[in-house]
Amino acid sequence: MTLKNLPAAPVGRPSALSNRDLPSAAMEKWDGNIRAAKPEEGSISIFDVIGADYWGDGVTASRIAGALRSLGGSDVTVNVNSPGGDMFEGLAIYNLLREYEGKVTVKVLGLAASAASIIAMAGDDIQIGRGAFLMIHNCWVYAAGNRHDLAQLAADMEPFDKAMADIYSARTGLSMEEVGAMMDGETYIGGSDAVDKGFANRLLSADEIADDDDSPSAALRKLDALLAKTDTPRSERRKLLKALTGSTPGATADQDGMPGATNEINPDNLKQLESALAAFRK
Repeated sequence: MTLKNLPAAPVGRPSALSNRDLPSAAMEKWDGNIRAAKPEEGSISIFDVIGADYWGDGVTASRIAGALRSLGGSDVTVNVNSPGGDMFEGLAIYNLLREYEGKVTVKVLGLAASAASIIAMAGDDIQIGRGAFLMIHNCWVYAAGNRHDLAQLAADMEPFDKAMADIYSARTGLSMEEVGAMMDGETYIGGSDAVDKGFANRLLSADEIADDDDSPSAALRKLDALLAKTDTPRSERRKLLKALTGSTPGATADQDGMPGATNEINPDNLKQLESALAAFRK
């Protein structure tokens, strides 16, 4: 089996699963500052949550499709540092990379959790930082309703969990039972362990990863993570960040998927806000 013959991911989404967010544990472990030390020509960066919200933020399949079209079939490097997000959008991005005619190299620089871990599996070559992590788990959503609604929701989620397990199993050679147990346990897989278990081909060298981004965009990512740790819903976090930047819905986001107009923000002010939020959590 070649990597291009990995299982296709299911498309579409059950309507009952449209309401989703990230587990707070994933945001706890995400350091949004981590970047490639020397971005390569022909590279795509996935440095935000997966999927778009009302405000147009996040990494979407349409954005990745556009980037791949612009490369015209030439080899591509996909740099990943994401806490995950919309599993269905992640499956769509996985399919795009899996079907891409050029060689796909995935570099997990910091965290590839949840939907981002599925995207990583589409690489012909998967490389991971020694201090980086993959996180795999079952489909995770907020839900409300009576027992019949919840029973139907569980039934709707099951085939998507199986599809993800199929992908992990095909990529690694691990049995479905072993992968299923890892997903049930919401498992974090460190760099060396990822190589040993077949989730990655090799470790990245330390000089390929940088984590010293002090830009306004980096500060906004830190604030987003801090707000998530206080269990602030993603939609509310985005509203607060948009208010801070002065952006409006539909405003152009930067290449990392963060709100626009960040060039006008004083990083010192953002650092003060970070400190205040951190003190609030203590």
